[in-house]
Amino acid sequence: MSPPAVVATGVTRTYELDGVSVPALRGVSLTVDDGDYLAIVGASGSGKSTLMHLLGGLDRPTAGSLVIGGRDVATLSAPEMARLRNEVIGFVFQSFHLLPRTTARDNVALPLVYRGVGRRERRARAAEMLERVGLAHRVDHRPNQMSGGEQQRVAIARALVTGPSVLLADEPTGNLDSATGASVLALLESLNADGVAVVLVTHDREVAARAHRRIVMRDGVVVDEPAA
Repeated sequence: MSPPAVVATGVTRTYELDGVSVPALRGVSLTVDDGDYLAIVGASGSGKSTLMHLLGGLDRPTAGSLVIGGRDVATLSAPEMARLRNEVIGFVFQSFHLLPRTTARDNVALPLVYRGVGRRERRARAAEMLERVGLAHRVDHRPNQMSGGEQQRVAIARALVTGPSVLLADEPTGNLDSATGASVLALLESLNADGVAVVLVTHDREVAARAHRRIVMRDGVVVDEPAA
């Protein structure tokens, strides 16, 4: 039986701003198992995005334990952290973060550059992933030639091309209309059914209601994990 994808135990995160300590997380414990579908809900300032950054290895906790892919992040150097993110975590952001002058195929292939994958294999794997998200006909289009929903699908394909065990999505439908957002959520659910753990950060209760698990955050702590 494989270990959980991510385990946070008593995690805190405090920022120092102009000599003042500002606690963003105040002792959060959370386990993300392989194949989980989890929504993190909370108002602005609740700590949900800070928690997302920690779960994805983009930041380190001030205190507590954080284990990603079976590795304690406290023991890892910056290059080792970058490699772990590339191997275990896929990121999807509300604003897509696509390179504007680059084709969909090359946007998706970008994470494979950091793995040292050759150009031909990168392009083949990127095209395969674009087909998986329903964009085989858009491989040579740039972001400004695609709709918002198509751009988000490119971003999802880019997150998946490295074969991560966890997909972290920060407000993935926030810049989309309701119909397009629903199609993106259906795609994420399809990927989850294929075994990819999905963690959504959202303020939208309807989006959160589609997840198998939900946690509610307020003032840097988990205040509720309602039954699914």
